[in-house]
Amino acid sequence: MLFELVATVIAGAAGGGLMLLVNRLLGRRLPKWLIPAAAGCAMIAATISSEYGWYGRTTSVMPERVVVIQTVENKAFFRPWTYVRPFVHRFMALDRDSVHAMEEVPSLTVADLLFFSRWQQVQVLSVVFDCAQSRQSQLPAEPKISAQGELENAVWHPVASGDKLMGLVCGGA
Repeated sequence: MLFELVATVIAGAAGGGLMLLVNRLLGRRLPKWLIPAAAGCAMIAATISSEYGWYGRTTSVMPERVVVIQTVENKAFFRPWTYVRPFVHRFMALDRDSVHAMEEVPSLTVADLLFFSRWQQVQVLSVVFDCAQSRQSQLPAEPKISAQGELENAVWHPVASGDKLMGLVCGGA
């Protein structure tokens, strides 16, 4: 975030400086208010560029084993351009190297989901999948296994057929 602030200030100085140079080359015929207006426009342009470029910059440095599952786009009234083209504010990815059968219950599969959000640390969540019954649950901190060999303290949620995440985890795609 600090780098973005510095880049925005530099863009403002460059925009204002460029307008100052143009004004001098034209014999100081332009109104003086154009210099701070150019600085402000350059700062807004740098901010917009940073917002729209974050997702691409982040995904371009991820290893190939990490697959984006879902993106969340953002619109805001104080950013009117986002109504024309929303930008990706956060996304969820799967680390395919983390997919493995649960030791205690081999019929269940465990995988790590990575949650990326602008200006925040990456959050990791271990999720257990029951591929046979198309359901998933957050992996409990202390999994309890029943006498029948089932995960007892999981809160299961059904997963729709054709779900991309379930397909990657269970199908190995």
